[in-house]
Amino acid sequence: MASYEHFEEYNIKVKEEVQNNYSTILDGIGEDVTREGLVKTPERASKAMMFLTQGYEQDAVEILKGAMFKEDYDDMVIIKDIELYSLCEHHMLPFFGKAHVAYIPNGHIVGLSKIPRVVDVFARRLQVQERLTHDILECINNTLKPKGVAVVIEASHMCMMMRGVQKQNSVTTTSGFRGQFEKQETRNEFLKLISSSLS
Repeated sequence: MASYEHFEEYNIKVKEEVQNNYSTILDGIGEDVTREGLVKTPERASKAMMFLTQGYEQDAVEILKGAMFKEDYDDMVIIKDIELYSLCEHHMLPFFGKAHVAYIPNGHIVGLSKIPRVVDVFARRLQVQERLTHDILECINNTLKPKGVAVVIEASHMCMMMRGVQKQNSVTTTSGFRGQFEKQETRNEFLKLISSSLS
């Protein structure tokens, strides 16, 4: 019978510090950290937090540079509906949604999987959606030096849904455009393509 093993690597010192802090938080809200259901919660929460913020240890520029190829293609390249999960830096609650990214090559293309990886690098940090959009946009623009870059993010924020105004159906949209995407015609083509189904 095949067995499943899942390996995770963490900085042990940091994991233990975060774990102890979670124990303090649980105790502070009135929970019994010794009861069966919570005994391993500080450790699990510590590992989860380190996973969700692993973007601090990753270099998005190097990810792109490692998969750049010379190519004469100079039409729009779109990767849409990229799932993203991040943590709001104000309340450390999740926000999640989709990113749509496009660029117009200028002598180089990049491996398609690298764009979602760049999204993940910046999403796996404490963020606000506005800065996340800007980080992705500027990284691609400065590294690939394309003729244009466009980024649109649509996300739902648990800090608005679970607390505060408690609006369950609101979606926040942010966008950024550089180069040829600053032209209305090119921008409209991109927005039309990400809003349509081609299947």
